[in-house]
Amino acid sequence: MITKVKDLRNKANMTQQQLADLVYVSSRTIISIEKEQYSPSLMLAYRMAKVFETTVEDLCCLQVNKELEDKQREDL
Repeated sequence: MITKVKDLRNKANMTQQQLADLVYVSSRTIISIEKEQYSPSLMLAYRMAKVFETTVEDLCCLQVNKELEDKQREDL
């Protein structure tokens, strides 16, 4: 899943560990989200959105991800 986590974290001058501490996960979870290897749960996405004062939809690029998923389904 594409997210804006890395961009928002960098704009906030925050380390991966600092973000992880704020949202109660390990830094490895943040690293995996930023590398698009892990999709955050709804609650984790909500917690991160609150930290960055944005919405879950914006943080998780939901429109873009929906379009990518729809295209993948069409290609089957």
